[in-house]
Amino acid sequence: MMKLVLAIDDDKLVHHIVDEALSRTCKILHAKNGEEGLRLAKKYRPDIILLDVEMPGLSGFEVCEQLKKLEDTTEIPVMFLSSRADISERMRGYNAGAADYIVKPFNAGELLARINVLDDYRKTSSQLKQDVQRAQITAEIAMTDSGDMGRIMRYVGQSYHAHDLNTLSTHFLEFFMPMELDVAVAFWYHQDAMFYSSEGAIQPIEQELFEKHKDGSRFVDFGRRTIINYPKVSLLIKNMPVDDVAVYGRYKDLFPHILEATDAKIKDMEVSEDALNKVEHIGQVFAELSDHLSGVGDHYSGKVAEFQAVLESDKLAVLASSEREQLQELYEHFTYLSDELTIIKYKLGEVTEVRQQLIESLNKIAKPWGEDEVASQADIELF
Repeated sequence: MMKLVLAIDDDKLVHHIVDEALSRTCKILHAKNGEEGLRLAKKYRPDIILLDVEMPGLSGFEVCEQLKKLEDTTEIPVMFLSSRADISERMRGYNAGAADYIVKPFNAGELLARINVLDDYRKTSSQLKQDVQRAQITAEIAMTDSGDMGRIMRYVGQSYHAHDLNTLSTHFLEFFMPMELDVAVAFWYHQDAMFYSSEGAIQPIEQELFEKHKDGSRFVDFGRRTIINYPKVSLLIKNMPVDDVAVYGRYKDLFPHILEATDAKIKDMEVSEDALNKVEHIGQVFAELSDHLSGVGDHYSGKVAEFQAVLESDKLAVLASSEREQLQELYEHFTYLSDELTIIKYKLGEVTEVRQQLIESLNKIAKPWGEDEVASQADIELF
């Protein structure tokens, strides 16, 4: 089924580029100003909205804010089209409710690629929405009177037994559900970035905000959003209760605890993975060395046997007694070296066995027991 895209822009050239990029894969509606765009959005409920920032009458920010207030259009991903590339404009667009932001001038190929990303986000969010709602209800029912620190203790226990980022993200996002907070998290693992959201899929503009603020201040506040940064994890809270000073302050005191635990866990996972990789590399080197020595040993043993056959033949009868004794001593020396090679190969075999035991031990550290044996937030009652 073709996607329905609504383009709202007062520039005819932009509408031409949109047609050129999307006409083969999308049905396109055109609006020349914000008022007309709102009317078409309410009437047709498009899959994606392309929205210019600077227009006569309502600005793109104002149009987006109105779209997000309407029940029929609040879930539609909005991509801003703007000639301004500074981060303050992007953050303003994100605060208005945008899912992505593209800077003019752009080409047809870039626009199509961004549209496809937004469409994947829309489909994923729609599929996971019911599951997320059920999970949130379960988490709310599971809340006990143990208090904030009790819930953090639960999470620390869960994170200790998480052996991959997907499992860790599940426990992490579960922590925030009873608070009715809409959050996203970025795990900075080695040189990669992994993004997760309580909505099931992260918006492109959220990913960009994470990456731009990764090395910034510990707390970054903009509008009702807050980013909290640690070396290996960043948290984006999309609906921070800034109007409630008491709750806002409590959250800012509380959330660093869970982020510190997550940061330490990710560092531990990196160390474990590095150790496993190094042990595996050592094992491969020893295996190659053992194979090489085995070939050298077989060849050497064959030559020693040939040497012995010569010594026992009549071919050396012409040599003086002292010369034959020297050859005998040389043979015994070669025999000694052959025995040493055999011992080295045996010791390499022992090293290989120890290396395998070390790998098993490291795997047990990384995964003490199965995930099904770890209690969830809903299963544990501390007090």
